Amino acid sequence: MGISDTKLTIDKDFYLAKQYEKEYCFNVFNPLEVAFTHGKGVYLYDTEGNKYMDMIGGIAVNSLGHNNKALTKTIEQQSKKLIHCCNYYVIPQRADLAFRLCKLSFADKVFFANSGAEANEAAIKLARGYFYHKGSSRRTIISAKMSFHGRTLGTINATGQEKFRKPFGPDCPGFEYVEFNNVDALKEKINSDTAAVMLELIQGESGVRPANKEYVAAVRKLCTDNGILLIIDEVQTGIGRTGSMFCYEQYGIKPDIMTLAKGLGGGVPIGAMLSTNEVASGFEVGDHGSTFGGNPLCCACANTVLEEITNKDILVNVNEVSDAIFTKLDAMRKKYPVIREVRGMGLLIGIEFAELIGAVDMKKALMKEGFLVSSIGTSTIRIAPPLIISKAEAMKFCSALESILKIKSKER
Repeated sequence: MGISDTKLTIDKDFYLAKQYEKEYCFNVFNPLEVAFTHGKGVYLYDTEGNKYMDMIGGIAVNSLGHNNKALTKTIEQQSKKLIHCCNYYVIPQRADLAFRLCKLSFADKVFFANSGAEANEAAIKLARGYFYHKGSSRRTIISAKMSFHGRTLGTINATGQEKFRKPFGPDCPGFEYVEFNNVDALKEKINSDTAAVMLELIQGESGVRPANKEYVAAVRKLCTDNGILLIIDEVQTGIGRTGSMFCYEQYGIKPDIMTLAKGLGGGVPIGAMLSTNEVASGFEVGDHGSTFGGNPLCCACANTVLEEITNKDILVNVNEVSDAIFTKLDAMRKKYPVIREVRGMGLLIGIEFAELIGAVDMKKALMKEGFLVSSIGTSTIRIAPPLIISKAEAMKFCSALESILKIKSKER
């Protein structure tokens, strides 16, 4: 059989596609028994015509939902003009996006990449480069235990979870880890070699665990007092996810470096690393680069995402729907003790269950009812729906969760 004979149409050849994926793709994922053909708003539709509410949003990626008119129009129009142009030339879409991000944030400069991991790699390099170009030997990056900053060799070493590093050792030097939300532990670790502290304001991959506001304020002060850079990883929390354009705004601090990705492109891959002018001196011409980063298509899409969020009261919607979800989940927690804790901010929420209810089992039970979530560890499910989700749609999810809990409570 020639290559020309192998083209698959998933709505007709789902099982063959599944076979090909298992045989020809690296088996680093364990996909569920479903394939989607299209989406609309907060809904996805599978090859059998079943409808699902996408409560995970591509893991906080599909910020405007599926088949957003403005975004699909941008993709169509820009793809007809120019998809890629290398960084040897001025790229107006990139310049426009950089301007918008700087005006919306603390930053003065932006570097564009293709993903959150690449943005975090750039942040680590910039922090070290900043001190190098000043003639200093500071190199160490301190991050939090149970953090997650990416899967490249550099970012797994910034990640405070040994399970991500162990298969790919030896560990890269220059990284230290301290307990999250523990200022004293950070104080003890800081020394003359410390270049930066790297933090998520909400640890997503450890179960959606927000940092305490007092802790973040203390970290900012420690960094300032010791001449250390503060890197805030907003790959998952940025671009409206937590109810403000950037999560750091809710903590009353400003970072020196911030990273973005996921929701910035609304589904089109893009990452960004932002910094102040002072810290931007850590990169000189030729110190860093990216072939695809900041290309016309991805930047045009990101510009549209920012326009939609800022011009259509989407942040107001995020806060209103978030309040409704948390109110409902808190009431359910009091009614059903198997809900151990509800954590998060905006539309990034973790629901932790007692040992009697496994996260994977709950994920599958919700999928059976037409709701898509992700599971973290053994006991927590995460929801990160499109920012356009309505209160009514969110309450449908909560009702489905409650119905499952009623059944599981009776089974006990």
